[in-house]
Amino acid sequence: MAAEKSSDLIIMNTPRLILAALAVVLVGCQSADTSTPAPKAAAKAAPKPAPAQYVFYVGTSGAKAQGVLRCVLDGKTGKISTPTVAAEAKSASYLALSPDAKFLYSTAEASEGAVAAYAVEGDKLRLLNTEASKGKGPTHLAVDAARKNLIVVNYGSGSTTALPIKEDGSFAPASSSIQHVGTGPNAGRQAGPHAHGVYFHPKNGRAYVADLGTDDIFIYKFDAEKGLLTPNKPKSARVTAGEGPRHLAFHPSGKFAYVNTEMGMNVVAFTVERNGDLKQIQSLPTLPTGADAKGASTAEIFVRPDGKTLYVSNRGHDSIAVYTIALDGKLTLLQHMLGTPAMPRGFGLSADGRWLVCAGQKSGTLNAYRIGRDGKLTDTKQSVEAPASAAIVFVP
Repeated sequence: MAAEKSSDLIIMNTPRLILAALAVVLVGCQSADTSTPAPKAAAKAAPKPAPAQYVFYVGTSGAKAQGVLRCVLDGKTGKISTPTVAAEAKSASYLALSPDAKFLYSTAEASEGAVAAYAVEGDKLRLLNTEASKGKGPTHLAVDAARKNLIVVNYGSGSTTALPIKEDGSFAPASSSIQHVGTGPNAGRQAGPHAHGVYFHPKNGRAYVADLGTDDIFIYKFDAEKGLLTPNKPKSARVTAGEGPRHLAFHPSGKFAYVNTEMGMNVVAFTVERNGDLKQIQSLPTLPTGADAKGASTAEIFVRPDGKTLYVSNRGHDSIAVYTIALDGKLTLLQHMLGTPAMPRGFGLSADGRWLVCAGQKSGTLNAYRIGRDGKLTDTKQSVEAPASAAIVFVP
């Protein structure tokens, strides 16, 4: 009987139990509805506002050269301050900053070629020391990411030299030097090697040297602890005979490299292979179709920090060619910025990719160009005098 009563009670109370359960569910639903919505996927971070100003240095070369100049660019208008002499020097034609921007290094004039080390002290540079470059006509240099070494290339003698950097930023004597060997078909320009640009790969620990005289991009394994250069296997990549590779720019991913040829007036795209080799995938002209190439030559080349666009300057034609970079590393012409300062030997990009400043060696001026989101250049019409300007390096 007790069991039957218990069963009857359960049956009689079933509707009440169901209603109670429904009430709990409804309360839970209402609670869920009134709670804070689940967070959505994080939106892309808004671009950082442009700095109020950018500082950059100018390397100079020639009869009117004063040394290393310092300038400030207005982050809103692109107006460039009147250059001041940060350090008096001869043939400071190319510059490189240490990664922490505490030291600046330059080529220097000496009987057998030299490089100079400076400490950055406010708006001035204090000379630390100079060291022999172990060759004639030093023309280009680069500092490794750890600021342990500098590599300089000598155009006149066609050689590559490594110098250790001390804790105080000064140089120790050269730790390694390699003489290039070879010629090219252009008897007037390629009777012997002419090392023209040196670049550290962003990831694979190698140094790459563009040699105009031999049509090679020499590849070196580099021991940063010992400051030792060792020829890679293969020892070099090559451009078409007679084109004369001048400078090089790596894509920030490290997967691609781009070389401008001084006489060929082309930009050559390469993939970077696992063994350090460069495999050519494309070659494009740097001048507009039908343009007169007489007296023209390429000069500087840089990849925008975001890896989406490439810039190459054309001397004589006085222009900058702009290319978009596809995911496979190939280039597509985007723009020819015409009317740059006469003989645009060098230019530099700000670290945030917003500005390009071009140095006209013949015009003796610096011009500022705003870089759009699409990579195109807009002439701000801002210009200042800077006699014999040859190279630009922005402070990060």
